[in-house]
Amino acid sequence: MFSFFKKKKPEAETPAAVEPAVQTPPAADAQPEAAAEQPGFLRRLFGGGEDAPAAPAPAEAPAEAPASVAYEGQLFPETAERPVSEAEAKRSWMSRLKAGLAKTSSNLSLLFVGARIDEDLYEELESALLMSDAGMDATQFLLDNLRRKVKEDKLLDAAAVKVALKGLLVDLLRPLEKPLELGRHEPLVMMIAGVNGAGKTTTIGKLAKHMQRHEQSVLLAAGDTFRAAAREQLMVWGQRNNVTVISQQSGDPAAVAFDAVQSGKARGVDVVMVDTAGRLPTQLHLMEELKKIKRVIGKGMEDAPHEVLLVIDGNTGQNALAQVKAFDDALQLTGLVITKLDGTAKGGILAAIARTRPVPVYFIGVGEKLEDLQPFSADEFAEALLG
Repeated sequence: MFSFFKKKKPEAETPAAVEPAVQTPPAADAQPEAAAEQPGFLRRLFGGGEDAPAAPAPAEAPAEAPASVAYEGQLFPETAERPVSEAEAKRSWMSRLKAGLAKTSSNLSLLFVGARIDEDLYEELESALLMSDAGMDATQFLLDNLRRKVKEDKLLDAAAVKVALKGLLVDLLRPLEKPLELGRHEPLVMMIAGVNGAGKTTTIGKLAKHMQRHEQSVLLAAGDTFRAAAREQLMVWGQRNNVTVISQQSGDPAAVAFDAVQSGKARGVDVVMVDTAGRLPTQLHLMEELKKIKRVIGKGMEDAPHEVLLVIDGNTGQNALAQVKAFDDALQLTGLVITKLDGTAKGGILAAIARTRPVPVYFIGVGEKLEDLQPFSADEFAEALLG
């Protein structure tokens, strides 16, 4: 879940930097009010509804210009949903998470049905964990500790061994469980990276909506200048969330990021999120460009970017671990977002990451809806994986 310490903004203070020259359409209405505060679990899950205020009158389209253009999004009216209780929201999320991990869950759970605690069980567990993308290191770590626990606690039935394995998995994944803290800087600058097709731009849109529900104003930077229609896709999310998108028709993505940081400081927004072009970690020239974007952001604001997130497709298996290593070496990642755990994803990759490169997992996603992106919980994940 989000955890933040809101700072009081100084009154009538001159911005530290002059806003870059931009062309903007007539000003749109202010950011929508935060959604009504939800109790307990709903508040932890950023609320369950999609309610939004009525749409203001549409603004004129911005004129084309070679300089960066700030596009003031207009809020799309959304259909009100039936309010759900805290218990309903939790059951709904857990059911979607279990459905996404059903393949691995069934393979592991079946091993404990009427099983004897012998070497055959450990061999079958090893195969199942390897097939779940846990990798050799994490698999060996879990099995070695499971053997020790069975011996020390004198476990005699399969159900008790399954509970023990679940506990060991939770302990392994716990270091990945860390909240994303907002309000530490004004603005908090976030740089988002990932390979093509990981769901990076969609994740940015969902995060922007979640942050708004925590009374955080957001500005987006369309730094993906390579992929066709990437800028337009981010602008659609800007329209839906009623937030400004800084973009260029073409040009240097580092310049777009710099303009966005300067604009965020001048406007007094809480969060600036910079989208970047998807790239493979083996494309060294493009990885060098990512480093350049990070350096330029630092020139726009000291100590920025404050968060460097990598979005990973949960279906890519052990390749996801290679991505984490490469992007972490290049950018010093502060967090991960694991998406698409609703398809053929096996889930074990989180164990491999925890064992080999324990970068915090801020969020996991199991679908396209806003509520399908939720904070990572080691207990919930182990429950979905082992039941």
